[in-house]
Amino acid sequence: MYVNNPCENMVRKTKAEAEQTRQQIIDAARAVFAEKGVSRTTIDTIAKAAGVTRGAVYWHFENKEALFHAMREQVMLPLLDQFDDTLFGDPGADPLQTVEVFYLSMFAALENDSVMREIYEIMILKCEFVDEFAPVLQGMIGHCSEIVTKLTRVYARAAELGQLRPGVEPQGLARDTYLFVGGLMKTWLADQESIVIRPYTRQLIAQHLQLRRK
Repeated sequence: MYVNNPCENMVRKTKAEAEQTRQQIIDAARAVFAEKGVSRTTIDTIAKAAGVTRGAVYWHFENKEALFHAMREQVMLPLLDQFDDTLFGDPGADPLQTVEVFYLSMFAALENDSVMREIYEIMILKCEFVDEFAPVLQGMIGHCSEIVTKLTRVYARAAELGQLRPGVEPQGLARDTYLFVGGLMKTWLADQESIVIRPYTRQLIAQHLQLRRK
């Protein structure tokens, strides 16, 4: 018969409280980054916004870069999982259609998920990747390379099926799609009044993929 262990309950409670504090710090950092920009934000400011001590922040995060990275991973990891599921989950799916579906769903998520949207605004519009943040940029470039590699696989599959128009090659198309989406996202985030880009996002993505078809 299992006997409830008070020490075990205490450890579990302590871990849960620590995780709650960690998330509280990440949420506070996101709010301050969004308001002040990353370079003008200090650990002291984050601690004050989170309602914790400076030491508590450093207990969970080595520095501001580590905190930024944790915030970023909250959106990037689920997005990369969704990327793999959409592009490679169904071997019989139309390759070009999977690319279109993924990017349409990504922009729909940006529209509907305020936390995701705010994190991307911070990463793309409110962060200077210089000095101590230079390694963060290199890490992001690594993710970019991974995405281009996977897009290349999808376009290579489209080529095998005879879907691509003449004169194009998978790796070049993958790079072009990555740059197209990066530019689209930056302008989409800046277009907060929905004047220039946001109303036409679906059309632009569909046209981008249609231009690849034979």
